[in-house]
Amino acid sequence: MPFAIVMGQAVTELPKDLYIPPQALEVILEAFEGPLDLLLYLIRRQNLDILDIDVSAITEQYMQYVELMDAMQFELAAEYLLMAAMLAEIKSRMLLPRSKELEEEEEDPRASLIRRLQEYERFKQAAEDMDVLPRLERDTWVAKIKPPDLKKDRPLPELEMRELLLALGEVLRRADMYESHQIQRESLSTRERMSDVLETLKTQKFVPFVSLFKAEEGRLGVVVTFLALMELIKEALVEIVQTEGFGPIHVKARSE
Repeated sequence: MPFAIVMGQAVTELPKDLYIPPQALEVILEAFEGPLDLLLYLIRRQNLDILDIDVSAITEQYMQYVELMDAMQFELAAEYLLMAAMLAEIKSRMLLPRSKELEEEEEDPRASLIRRLQEYERFKQAAEDMDVLPRLERDTWVAKIKPPDLKKDRPLPELEMRELLLALGEVLRRADMYESHQIQRESLSTRERMSDVLETLKTQKFVPFVSLFKAEEGRLGVVVTFLALMELIKEALVEIVQTEGFGPIHVKARSE
């Protein structure tokens, strides 16, 4: 058959002046890792039982591969030639006639080769099973970026006196809504109101600033309560806190 068609004409022979550089084109269909791998490939290709190897057929096929590799200018390793010699020895021992007594006492010439093939097949299968497992820096990668620090203390905004006075003005405006025209004398004590505030803070950790004022007491009650709070702050018994700017103001007992 022609191997090429040039200008409509079939070419069946290479021109004598055609120069093909060495290793211009190499097609490698099978790659073997050693002589045992080649033998195992030949056995599997023919679906043979590894315990019942036809040494004669395997030896011929093995030598064909070795001759092919030699023809392609491959540097044959000594292991391939050693295996070829071993196969030739086994083949000759299988062909030589032996007496029944020696045949019963002598070990099968193929036994050593079969054990080596079985051991190589187990290790090869284990290597293939390990190769499909996820491998670091091939299938998975370790993240090298540190996560941000999520434990951050949120500082409370500083409370200015202006905001405290604005809150007081709001309370006074609410107190004016309940202003009474009845004139009566009310006895309100700043010390008693300080005690009331401290008693309230015993049951609650944070108390809204505006909840300490009673609108029904009118302006006088608001002033007395505010003075009581100022005295408690002065004596370092309570604290005024605010969670955010322009947020609600709370009163809490000062920890020792």
